Amino acid sequence: MGERFDLAVVGAGMAGASLAAQLVAGGGRVVLLEAEDSAGYHSTGRSAAFWTESYGGPAVQPLTTASGPALHEGGYLTPRGALTLARAGQEAALDRFAHSFTALGVRVEPLDRAAIVARVPGLRADWVAGALEPDCCDIDVAGLHQDSLARARRGGAELWTAARLIAAERQGADWALTLADGRELRAGLLVNAAGAWADGVARLAGVRPIGLQPYRRTVAQLRVSPAVPANLPLVLDLDERFYFKPQGARLWLSPHDETPSPPCDAAPEEVDVALAIDRLEGVVNWTVERVEHRWAGLRSFAPDRLPVYGFAPDQPGFFWFAGQGGFGIQTAPAAAALGAALLGHGISPVDPAPFAPTRLG
Repeated sequence: MGERFDLAVVGAGMAGASLAAQLVAGGGRVVLLEAEDSAGYHSTGRSAAFWTESYGGPAVQPLTTASGPALHEGGYLTPRGALTLARAGQEAALDRFAHSFTALGVRVEPLDRAAIVARVPGLRADWVAGALEPDCCDIDVAGLHQDSLARARRGGAELWTAARLIAAERQGADWALTLADGRELRAGLLVNAAGAWADGVARLAGVRPIGLQPYRRTVAQLRVSPAVPANLPLVLDLDERFYFKPQGARLWLSPHDETPSPPCDAAPEEVDVALAIDRLEGVVNWTVERVEHRWAGLRSFAPDRLPVYGFAPDQPGFFWFAGQGGFGIQTAPAAAALGAALLGHGISPVDPAPFAPTRLG
């Protein structure tokens, strides 16, 4: 019944590619099964990714921080800085936000009104304070993803595209896998890195789903006047209602939307683009001259909004590597090392216990 592999990784986005790149070092045959015609078509290819240690919250921070050295050494990061803004009356909440991360060793610097205006010209008067994370960087997502795939291939992993899984049956010590085009293969372990489709893959395999919920996130590329300052930081707000950052001479803007969605080829809604612009106009006095491009991607979360890494409690031959939400790019190196360690290759850089599937019942 087709070729046999030691591990079949379902999904060749950032999660699957980075994990495969780690697994090949341990030997054994690895295959990446990508449903689309090219790897990284969905969330990975649509990410406005940045590396900032507060993003995802304190429970995700260890993965982000542990990923920093590999991202720096690989040349995937460009300094940007992140500035979280607060309105009058939110000063105490901003202090709590800053303290929650400084207590974990993250650099967060409080800024007054004059200091934030110096970084965000045209800032409207009701924004009075900020918390600066000077270590925040832009991520070269395409470079990181392609290099991960290349490392996996050099280590002997195979990438099968247009390889949508339609059946998975445990037969003795192996999985018997069937693809939509009729191809068949066998694998000792099935690794579920299918992003928004991960619960569907679990159902195919007869494994209890984890309650994964995909959410649509919208980003628009704008031309604004005055021109975007080249040194503008990533700008977010304490209430998580927007973020924006430079992309060359343009501005990338999101309304920080989270609209529940089925797994799909996500498309932006005009109402979300309009909402993003409305929120931007409440932050700065810039003029939006043109919306040049807009797109949407899916961010998928487990019920507690933490990633899920580990063997399924109801099927020890099935490994979860899913639920990375919007922080899957910035945590990819550490998450891949954690996953590989749980699969018997290397040492995890962080405690894997908070991410175990068993926590979900």
